[in-house]
Order: sequence, then structure tokens, then C-alpha cells
Amino acid sequence: MNSSRRVALMSVVCFFVLLCCSAVSAQLSPTFYSTICPTAQRIVRALVRQAVANEKRMGASLLRLHFHDCFVNGCDGSVLLDDTQGFTGEKNAGPNANSLRGFEVIDKIKGIMERVCVGVVSCADILAIAARDSVVELGGPGWVVNLGRRDARTASQNAANTNLPGTFFSLNNLISSFQSQGLSANDMIALSGGHTIGQARCTAFRTRLYNEANMNQVFASSLKATCPRTAGNGDNNLTPFDASSPNLFDNGYYTNLRSQKGLLHSDQQLFNGGSADALVSLYSANQTAFFNDFAAAMVKMGNIKPLTGNSGEIRKNCRRWN
Repeated sequence: MNSSRRVALMSVVCFFVLLCCSAVSAQLSPTFYSTICPTAQRIVRALVRQAVANEKRMGASLLRLHFHDCFVNGCDGSVLLDDTQGFTGEKNAGPNANSLRGFEVIDKIKGIMERVCVGVVSCADILAIAARDSVVELGGPGWVVNLGRRDARTASQNAANTNLPGTFFSLNNLISSFQSQGLSANDMIALSGGHTIGQARCTAFRTRLYNEANMNQVFASSLKATCPRTAGNGDNNLTPFDASSPNLFDNGYYTNLRSQKGLLHSDQQLFNGGSADALVSLYSANQTAFFNDFAAAMVKMGNIKPLTGNSGEIRKNCRRWN
């Protein structure tokens, strides 16, 4: 085959690959439920508002559920599946066990949704909408959620253990983890700002608290009563990521990093003399820039390998397949 024919053939192949990829992406749409369940987003919003009003921390929990779903084989609701005698889900993976919460809120939303629009709205889409609405309820930015995901019939505890970034990760580890999901280093830095709300258990930051020098010592001393040095003592005690405004979605997370008050080892890696320092400095000074980039990165994250068309199913109960 001569070079001109080879180039022409490759161009045709690339065109069809791009066409196929565009077709998959096009199946997610912000108007997906406009005619088949027009009240879907209003139902989620009302119940998220109620849940967050009852417990501010729930906003962070619902945001985290969506993140932990999307990083394990895509945004497919797999994180919601319960273990059974013959099935191992993701809830008891290392990053999730005794940590993920908010399942009952999703159950309540799904229960009402099934009464209003039977077999129409997926659990994966509920997670995506609830994450956005949780951020808004706590004062953060909104964004347009693309919809039309379907629910997985499978889950992977191994992928949950492997794909989710760890609290001990270095900056390079974090960048690689996010890049493996099609997200850039800048996306990672913006999405990490979700830690401006929520809390962490003592086990997640004990090693940093007693062994790392790049931690504000006054801040460290204030945590030691909550998180004693000895393992097994106070393991489940909780500390907010941003003690100054724990229930407000703002740019306080980045201000804390610049003062060496990152709670987790992986948090402080974003401001530790590396390539992320400049963007952390920008976000700490410009909340609007953070909000804009966070919203854009959430849209990208929500588009990770969705099941669409005839793939998967619409679960009747988010905890088990049909």
C-alpha cells in the first residue's frame, strides 16, 4: 500500500473512532429526563436539601459517593450495590469501609423516584445530581449535569482498592491516579477542593500528625487530643478538613494548604514546593476561579465511562440489581 493510500485509510479510521466516541458522549444530555421524568431533578434537589438541613456533613458525604463511584469502572452506580452471599461489591473496599455514607439518602430519593417515574431514573444519575445539589446547598457552585447514565450489574472491590487515590499519595501519585481516569493535573487540584467540606477519621491523618514536618505545629497540637498517637485509640474520631468553615463550600481548603494546615498527607502534597503550588495560590486568592474550575472538573468526572443505551439497567433498588 502506498503512503498516500495509507494516510487516507488512517484518516477514515480516525474519523469513525471519533464519530463513535462522540456518539457515546452525546447519549448523555442535560435534558435526558425532560419528557420522560420532568420532575426528576426537582425531586433530588428537595431531598438533598432536606438531608443537608438535617446534617450538614451529609453534603460532603453525597459528593464523595459520586467521586468514589466514578473512579471505579466509571459513573455507573456500582458503589451502591450491597454485598450478598454470592456477590462482593465495593462498599467494603479499603477506601470505602466504615467511611462512605449517605446510602440511606440515595435510597429515599430512589424510592420516591420509583413512585413518580417507574424504571426511568438511574441510581448513577441520582448520585450525579445529588453531588451537584449538595455543593450548592453548602454555598458552592452549580453546574449542568449531563444525564442518561445506566446502572451497572457488576462491581469491583479490587478496582476500588486500586483506583481510588490514597491519603498517603504523593503529588505524582495523585496526578497519575487522576490521569488514569482522563482527568488532568489541574482537574485533580480543583476536585481536591471538595475537601473544603467534610471530615476525616483519625486513622487517615495520624501518621502525618506525628511524623511530618510540613505541618503547622499549632494546628498539629490542636489535633492530638482528638487523635492520639497509639493506633486503636480514637481511630474513628472525626476532624473537619477545614475547621474554620467546615460546613461552607468555599476556598478555605487552599488557604489552609498555604499555611501548612492540610489535614491529610495527600492534601498538603498540593502545596509542598511542587507543580501544584501556583494553582493552589490562585484558588486561595480567587474563589471564583476555584468555583469555575471545580464545576468544569465535576462535569468531566461525571462523564467517566458511563453506561448508556442498552448497557446496564435502571435498578429498581440501588442496593441490588434487578
